[in-house]
Amino acid sequence: MQIETKKPILSTAPKKNWRWTVVIWLIIGGFINYLDRANLSIAAPQMMKELNLTKTDIGLLGTVFSWSYALMQLPAGWLIDRFGTKKIYSIAVLWWSMATLMMGLLNKLPSFIIVRLLLGAGEAPCWPTGAKITSYWFPKKERGFATGLWDSSSKWGPAIAPPLLVTIMLAFGWRSLFYITGITGVLFAIAFWIFYKNPKYSRKLSKEEFEYIQSEGAGFEENLISSKIKWRSLFKYKTVWGMILGFFCTIWIWNIFLVFLPLYLVEVHGVTLQQLGIYASIPWVGGIFGAIFGGYLTKKLVDRDITSPVNAKRMLISICAILAAIVVIFVPFVDSLTMKITLFTLALCFISAITGSAWALAGDIAPPSMVASVGAIQNFGGYFGGALSPVIAGLIVDKTGSYSLAFISGGIIAGCAAICYWFLVKNPIQERTEL
Repeated sequence: MQIETKKPILSTAPKKNWRWTVVIWLIIGGFINYLDRANLSIAAPQMMKELNLTKTDIGLLGTVFSWSYALMQLPAGWLIDRFGTKKIYSIAVLWWSMATLMMGLLNKLPSFIIVRLLLGAGEAPCWPTGAKITSYWFPKKERGFATGLWDSSSKWGPAIAPPLLVTIMLAFGWRSLFYITGITGVLFAIAFWIFYKNPKYSRKLSKEEFEYIQSEGAGFEENLISSKIKWRSLFKYKTVWGMILGFFCTIWIWNIFLVFLPLYLVEVHGVTLQQLGIYASIPWVGGIFGAIFGGYLTKKLVDRDITSPVNAKRMLISICAILAAIVVIFVPFVDSLTMKITLFTLALCFISAITGSAWALAGDIAPPSMVASVGAIQNFGGYFGGALSPVIAGLIVDKTGSYSLAFISGGIIAGCAAICYWFLVKNPIQERTEL
């Protein structure tokens, strides 16, 4: 690969900002990705009634998805870094959209398990692709904010999904949820393949803006061929293990919310399906705010020379992890629906600030040729361990008849993310020599 000469760092952003339109692709893709995940939680009440499924069964479907999603992170990151974002992402969106369509055709739990495994495998490249694209479209000081914007799509999906999908389900049945979102994904995959361009090939990008992007080492999509570090050596770094363990703590409670929040509102507070569309979406609005504002805050900390890009993200993650723990642990101790919705909203706000900064951190920690790999390894840790949380939460509820222990334990685990990111994630990976 051609090595570009290093450009001087430009402190002033250019007048034209075409680079920010790239975030739109990532937001749309992430939104579709999470619509396909949210289908299960919305369809669960009708699926349980029609197909005689239990809460443990629903939790198991959430778990097998997470395990497949987690395991496929490792090859997904490698494939993206090796063959490029455009090719792998287009194939992935098409794959997971077809798996979504198939969910609407099945009737038996074993068949659902197989398709959820396929869905997890197909969705694996989505977020590592976002981290990689951000790393070569934006200078380091803007990556936190750009990542917060596209990572908010993981909250737009669950926020918009309840009112949208409940309306569709009440009109056409639970199977229609999978048909409609699956077809939407197929259309997006085709559009991405046709229209997305890397900075080097974009005709819309001005020379001034391209030089600004290059000023901190971005501008070109580097691949593993040019790397001086072998992929397997990434697991020798303490920083990488801190990211793995920290994301595990975060995704544990995230998966509980994603799978069980609608069901919790229906069973514990008697929320009807008509009301569910509103009540289940409100907490995810807090998630949208947390992802965007968290990224914006890290950008301002760097702009004002208060701290480095890496330390700004570590600081935000640690503070938000502690706050998320406190809020989640309080959930079982309040009775009113209004207070619980408020606590859920705050919790998702803090958790979303963590996930956005964690994904942006991959671009700061990893060499340019390995951003997708490091981001995917972090995500692997989060979802491989976090995959246990839905089935364990389901078992707790089935055995005790209460969600209290699930929330309290989840809050404690979420708080441990602060320890991992603050004490273990410190030094960027240097690409000077092979370990």
